[in-house]
Amino acid sequence: MKTTGLNVLGLPLQPCSTEPLTGFYRDGRCHVAAEDPGAHGVCAEVDDAFLHYTASRGNELRRAVPGQDFPGLQAGDRWCLCALRWREAFEAGVAPPVVLASTHHAVLKVLRLRDLIEHAVDPPASGLDDGFFEF
Repeated sequence: MKTTGLNVLGLPLQPCSTEPLTGFYRDGRCHVAAEDPGAHGVCAEVDDAFLHYTASRGNELRRAVPGQDFPGLQAGDRWCLCALRWREAFEAGVAPPVVLASTHHAVLKVLRLRDLIEHAVDPPASGLDDGFFEF
């Protein structure tokens, strides 16, 4: 079951990507669902540094897996990432840019809004609280 469609800014969740088609439900949005143990809620614009890093950690995202409806990614693609993988990449200094409007609010259980804003391709216009949100 999908959780409510709010982004990390508390606004309606916007699409992340339809080309390639992303999301746990392959609906273009980074919904977080109970049946998605990875919490694929971070809309990231992947870059070469992140793709290399995640491949070194055993998750080769550049290779297509047609049976799983996965096209393979290249730098510049937007994709719904697992919140914990984004945090791991952040701690390693290779976190990809994020799209706040398309990043699900549930990721704030494990990620700091301030860190997401620092990596945002769509930063908010004015100061927001830098703590965790309670939902």
